[in-house]
Amino acid sequence: MASLNYVVLAGNLTRDPVVRNTPSGTAVADLGLAVSDKYKNKAGELVETTCFVDIVVWGRQAEFCQQYLHKGSPVLIEGRLQLDQWESKEGEKRSKLRVRADRVQFLNAGQRRPENAPAPAANHSDAPADHPPAPAPEGDTPF
Repeated sequence: MASLNYVVLAGNLTRDPVVRNTPSGTAVADLGLAVSDKYKNKAGELVETTCFVDIVVWGRQAEFCQQYLHKGSPVLIEGRLQLDQWESKEGEKRSKLRVRADRVQFLNAGQRRPENAPAPAANHSDAPADHPPAPAPEGDTPF
């Protein structure tokens, strides 16, 4: 039987991206994403639920996330589920399911960053495939 591991999520960041570098110099960003859903229960009341998802982003995309995103930024994530397993200092086995992002689409392109946020770096012409996308025309957002 064939298998498929593909995730698409749209939501808002719950915190500023945290970026670190591996010993070889590769950037890794950890993002927190809140994905909300609204529905009516049996009593007809509107109920909103929120799912909190941990996201990991690698390479140039991680650097762009740090430069252009902040807490509250709307993003679309495409990626796959990844199970991390480790042993705690006390010898307990631990695991965490998160999404490894293959693509991060910035949904707030053209919006201003908060005044206290650092300005983005200048031109990134050496990585045209990973640069933040151009703003979408108003009304073309699919959700």
